[in-house]
Amino acid sequence: MRTRAALTSIFASVGVLIIGWQAGSAAMSTTQPSVTATSSGTSGGTTSTTTTTTATVASADGTYTGDDVNTRFGSVQVEITISSGQITDVTALQLTDADGRSRQISNRAAPILQSEVIAAQSSNVNNVSGATYTSDAYLQSLQSAIDKAGL
Repeated sequence: MRTRAALTSIFASVGVLIIGWQAGSAAMSTTQPSVTATSSGTSGGTTSTTTTTTATVASADGTYTGDDVNTRFGSVQVEITISSGQITDVTALQLTDADGRSRQISNRAAPILQSEVIAAQSSNVNNVSGATYTSDAYLQSLQSAIDKAGL
């Protein structure tokens, strides 16, 4: 009898944990950002208007250099050019170059990463297949340049 009670309580506890985990996962995936609405109307002959403005920090146009990021195959550093608050160019100042294979991988990955970053206007892009170290370091350096630019 005691064994049955112990097993029942174990299974009940596991069931509660699974249900709680699933509910938590579902809540996280359906969370929406809050939206502030603008409203206007009249009340007793007076007009009241409520407006909400969002402050945006415009980054200064120019060139920003990202941090030098070390990998086991060499260092990576990128520079971004900002024009009208948009990333218009990404230049690789330094790419992995530990050996011929590293240089080959970097030379193949850099133009792909450059075009993806300009299209996305952020460092939130996928790694280039076969160039994981280069891609990770490139995107880390890029993010530091974006942070310096205030984008």
